[in-house]
Amino acid sequence: MRHFWVFGYGSLMWRPGFSYVRRETALLYGAHRSLCVYSHVHRGTPERPGLVLGLDRGGTCKGIAFAVQEDNWQATLAYLREREQVTMVYKEVTRSIRLASGETVQALSYMVDRDHQQYAGKLNLQDQLSFVSSSHGQSGPNTDYVINTQTHLAETGASDPALAWLTRQLQNDT
Repeated sequence: MRHFWVFGYGSLMWRPGFSYVRRETALLYGAHRSLCVYSHVHRGTPERPGLVLGLDRGGTCKGIAFAVQEDNWQATLAYLREREQVTMVYKEVTRSIRLASGETVQALSYMVDRDHQQYAGKLNLQDQLSFVSSSHGQSGPNTDYVINTQTHLAETGASDPALAWLTRQLQNDT
């Protein structure tokens, strides 16, 4: 049976929300994980935006690839669009990823739209901390999002110095 792949680099790593038949660490080339999206729904509001991750151009990104069976693909795609495209801040694209097993596959990925009003760009760490520590959205506190992402990145052997620093600061504040 044919599989479709989804690449997770943020909350999809630890809360995919869809059925899959295989889960594997993977690398995506040509984009990097960045806390570059103002969240107006899931981790903040328009009045008090949070910050969530986006895939921004350049570099590499270690994340998790999920294989979805063909007969479940349309339902998965509908779910992902409802979850990830609430404000259309991401571009739904297909990118080559290299699985830890050595296989290269095409995976659905969500790249940040740099022309979208919610694109935050590269903020310094203190500004990131300010947004993250003071925002809450429909999916909960922004702090939980950052800490959970860092925890799951560490489990995959990935390192993100900015998220690690933010996590230490947030945990020291609690």
